[in-house]
Amino acid sequence: MNEPKVFESEYRFLKILWEDEPISSGELVKKCFEKLSWKRTTTYTVIKRLSERGIVSNENSVVTALVSKEEIQDAEMGELIRNRFDDSVPSFLASFTRRQKLSDQEIDELKTLIESLRKDG
Repeated sequence: MNEPKVFESEYRFLKILWEDEPISSGELVKKCFEKLSWKRTTTYTVIKRLSERGIVSNENSVVTALVSKEEIQDAEMGELIRNRFDDSVPSFLASFTRRQKLSDQEIDELKTLIESLRKDG
């Protein structure tokens, strides 16, 4: 499968699905109404659309995600870095850290991640 592409409303739907999957489509309709104020038809339309794109499965009225949250996040991040930061992770991080203050713990976690990448490479 190519990188999964979902829109914001579809991502909010998937977050509900990931919490309780596999889940009956009827129960999913109730949860989407409670959390997103969606009508039944809206939920079924999103299930159908994501099913056609290979992102969810709807077999015998049981809905299951075929992609993980991490796969969606990785695809979105890759697209963002390619399209907005000329495929440059350092440019992305420079922009991010100008707007988002990192705690000492977060900085240490990033350093550890970078060092592990250096060792694996």
